Amino acid sequence: MALLTDTEIDERLAGGDWRREDAAIAREWRFADFAAAIAFVERVAEIAESANHHPDILVHGWNKVRLMLSTHSQGGVTDADLALAAQLDALA
Repeated sequence: MALLTDTEIDERLAGGDWRREDAAIAREWRFADFAAAIAFVERVAEIAESANHHPDILVHGWNKVRLMLSTHSQGGVTDADLALAAQLDALA
């Protein structure tokens, strides 16, 4: 799987909530409470496991979840990251 260029990433992220950060893309969600944040993480885990592509997950504060996607074996962002981002967008 080939790395995407900065231009390709920026074009495909335009108008959305994901942002490019170094060699990854990231997005943060805010939920009503801690239980809702953890329930979201569990749904993310199911999708990631099915895709065999796993984000870095940070639960912080009492109601925030931050996800970062990168294809570690390629050293940056690939189509797999953007495809998983689209699936995760549909969760919230």
